[in-house]
Amino acid sequence: MLRLLTKRHKRRIRRLPEGVRIYAIGDVHGRIDLLDQVFSRIDAHLSAHPIIRPVEVLIGDYIDRGPASREVLDRLIDRAADNEMVILKGNHETSIFEFLRRPAHFKEWSLMGGIETLMSYGITPSLNSDDAAQKEMAIALRSRLPKSHRTFLGTLRTSFTCGGYFFVHAGVRPRVALSKQREEDLLWIRDEFLLHEEDFGKIVVHGHTPVRDIDIRSNRINIDTGAYATGRLTCLVMEGDAVEPLAV
Repeated sequence: MLRLLTKRHKRRIRRLPEGVRIYAIGDVHGRIDLLDQVFSRIDAHLSAHPIIRPVEVLIGDYIDRGPASREVLDRLIDRAADNEMVILKGNHETSIFEFLRRPAHFKEWSLMGGIETLMSYGITPSLNSDDAAQKEMAIALRSRLPKSHRTFLGTLRTSFTCGGYFFVHAGVRPRVALSKQREEDLLWIRDEFLLHEEDFGKIVVHGHTPVRDIDIRSNRINIDTGAYATGRLTCLVMEGDAVEPLAV
């Protein structure tokens, strides 16, 4: 169950601008089935509760682990053509380019779910691939990766600010201004951010570290509920000073 905000938390929650509603979606990781369900729920919610400016914010990690990375990218590209969307970069979106640049990265990428991504593009790798096989896989992926996917992945933003909220994949470095954060921290940071209990200047909405349920703290909100393993892709509805999960 979603933990209710205490009075202390409510005092520190910031507002969104009037007329703006954000649908914040957690880490997708190749689960096109869950993503389609979330988009259908958003459309139904908007039909029942129209608003001037609905914005869909996705916080990164669209590929790897789940079975349909290619399909997820296709869906995001198509939907962004007709909806206002902010699609942020996750650490997994960097790995595919690292593999293309340096095929030896396959060993590390495979531990992060890269095999599932390759298979979604019709490439069946072996865990025991040698240097030559890794190079062949990189060549195959380069030829099968659509230009639209390459452009999409190469132009993702690392953060988004709206009202009193700062949206990012992993988190931020404590005591560093939000405007001066390093990309490495925005995509990879964990303990230094998660264990920090002081104010970040804005409420940080993030994913990257899976949690059982949406985790609302006084200074941050974690919406990564481990979709690829749990079958639960979180969508948070944010409007004014209200924050609640989108009903299933």
